[in-house]
Amino acid sequence: MSTYVHEEIESQPACWSRAAEIGSAGGPGLPQAGETVAVVGCGTSWFMAMAYAALRQVAGQGRTEAFTASEVPPHREFDRVVAITRSGTTTEVVRLLEAFEGTPRTVITAAPDGPALAAADEGVVLPFADERSVVQTRFATSTLALLRAHLGESLVEAARDASRALEVDLQPYLDADQVTFLGSGWTIGLAHEAALKTREAAQFWAESYPAMDYRHGPIAIAQPGRLVWSLGAGPDDLEGEVAATGATWVHHDLDPLAGLVVAQRLAVALAERRGLDADRPRHLTRAVVLDGV
Repeated sequence: MSTYVHEEIESQPACWSRAAEIGSAGGPGLPQAGETVAVVGCGTSWFMAMAYAALRQVAGQGRTEAFTASEVPPHREFDRVVAITRSGTTTEVVRLLEAFEGTPRTVITAAPDGPALAAADEGVVLPFADERSVVQTRFATSTLALLRAHLGESLVEAARDASRALEVDLQPYLDADQVTFLGSGWTIGLAHEAALKTREAAQFWAESYPAMDYRHGPIAIAQPGRLVWSLGAGPDDLEGEVAATGATWVHHDLDPLAGLVVAQRLAVALAERRGLDADRPRHLTRAVVLDGV
């Protein structure tokens, strides 16, 4: 049924390689070491901001905080604001950029024009990662590939893992009635994104948590027929605790960003099994543009 999202998911290995080249070359306006940075976005873009913020802090590049664009605390000061927006039209992002006039502002987008880019001082445009599907896949992951490369990471193995992720057999997971995604550090953002993909594309019950916090309540819903899916290696003893509940532990030996590709494929497969159009989920549009902007 879906016409676009399959191709967009499958194109990710090549997109990551192109994005990594831009990032490693130092794309315009990307944060420099020592800058205090706010990274903002909405929905999927916010989750990519969370992942990048955690990676940049661990890399010792400077204080980095991720916010959904509508909830940046007032009166905070940053050396740079980085906004992630596929369409470049998201109302909350445009308003946030306008509010930070006087602070260096960088936009990462798939669109070569639009109000967000116009409101920024500099921009990195990834037109090759744009999408026709409402559901975001390759733009989000390509943005994170760009930012990881800018931090000095090689994305060669991650891109190879993304190709492997396209071959993972999904059949063992399709009869599940619920899935909880877990992450640690930078992969917490990926876990949130995996759950969002599953909810929006397939109208499927999915949750997400930091892996170490899973025992503090959420494990209560684990039972036979449900999946506990770890993006990245989980705590050593958690797999056994999940097995004791009867739920199925899922982990793939892949770069966590490639693990997200498997979760994207699961979301689309569940949608199609339910007779849904993953390109156009109900109640959603490609960008949220509010009246008056």
